[in-house]
Formats: sequence, structure tokens, C-alpha cells
Amino acid sequence: MIEKKVALITGASRGIGLAVARELRSRGYALSLGVRHPEVLHTEFGNDDHVLLHTYEARDIVSPLTWTSATLARFGRIDIVVNSAGVCKNITFEDGDNDVLEETMDINVKAPFRLLQATLDALKVSGQGRVINLASLSGKRVRTLNVGYQMSKHAVIALNHGVRRAGWEFGIRATAVCPGYVSTDMAVGLTSMPAEEMTSPEDLAVLIANTIALPNTASIAELLVNCAYEHAM
Repeated sequence: MIEKKVALITGASRGIGLAVARELRSRGYALSLGVRHPEVLHTEFGNDDHVLLHTYEARDIVSPLTWTSATLARFGRIDIVVNSAGVCKNITFEDGDNDVLEETMDINVKAPFRLLQATLDALKVSGQGRVINLASLSGKRVRTLNVGYQMSKHAVIALNHGVRRAGWEFGIRATAVCPGYVSTDMAVGLTSMPAEEMTSPEDLAVLIANTIALPNTASIAELLVNCAYEHAM
């Protein structure tokens, strides 16, 4: 077993997940990065003995089990899980497509649930397990007509409080990170707000890393991050 704490991160090939991976690596964490195509990260992470690149498919129910097993075989421990992978597609009452709704719920809600099921025992052993669930301000209020996405992110908030409750006595602390617009590929076309006025993935990664580093006695259940004024926040 290595001495470094080990962080599993989904969606690490771009956007928030990649920014979190870079930030945690700079702080001395070992990384297990679950992505669809690990080869895209070989140039940046492939030569680091403290980084495992592993195939992870959010909609595959076996994928979190094989990834978790590979991580434990490589490092002997899991201390942090960052559920960053997600999709945002327009699903309204008027033209919402059932297949897209199923995909959204699978990737945004069911996949994080399955990964936490697979890693929970290892997080308990850590004694200072940390879970970061990327939710959204859309999980805290309803502002647009994209009800399908909002449903999924409200469910992520419930998932976060569920694992927080289940793991509390074992030292597991879970945080739902709820940003507004973040300047990633996903945000392009969703708003007329200029990218420079959005929260940067790098700034969000710093907030996440700082939250992970807090002791068990200073836990943050929900972290709301604004790039624009919110009336109810």
C-alpha cells in the first residue's frame, strides 16, 4: 500500500474532472482516472507511477467494479471519490426524449451511485474518506425549462446526503459541489454569458481540493459556487 492518498476521478479527460486531477496531483495525491478513452491522457499522465489510467463507462454496471478492483490492486487503498462525469442535454416537457432522459439519469445519477457502492468499503477503511459529487445550482433551484437535467441534479443532492449519512460514523465526508455556469465545453451554447464571466474549472478545482483537505470535524455538505448573482442563494 502506498502512503499517498488515492483519488478516483470520473470525467477526468476534460473540463472540471481534468482540472481536479491536475490540482490533486499537484498536491501530492495519487490518482485513478476513469475515462472512456485512457489513451487521451497518456501524454500528460502516462509516465507517472502514481497515476492509473483505466477505462470507465458510466452506463456499464460492471465498469465501476473492475475499475475499483484495479485501483485497489495497484495502490491498495481508495481515499477520495470525485464523481465529475455528467451530461447536460435539453429535456423539456414539450420535447423531452425518453432515451435522452434515460441517458441523463444513467450518467448523472445511477453511475455515481454504482461507483459509491463499489468504493464504499475502501472509503470506510480510510477513516478520512472523501466524496465529491458534482451537482449544480440546477440541483438547488429551477430556473430554466430543462426539467430533465434539473431532476438529475436534484437527485445528485439526495445521493450526496445519502452517502454522507451512510459513511459518517466511518469518517466519510461527502460534499455536493453546486456551481452555476463553468467555462467548459458543456457550457457552450447553454447561455449567452461570455466564458470569461463563468467560473473557471481551475478555480472550482481549488475549491474542491480545499474541501477534500478539511478534517472530519469541518465537513461541508453542499458547496454553492456562483458566477452570477442568485436571488435565493
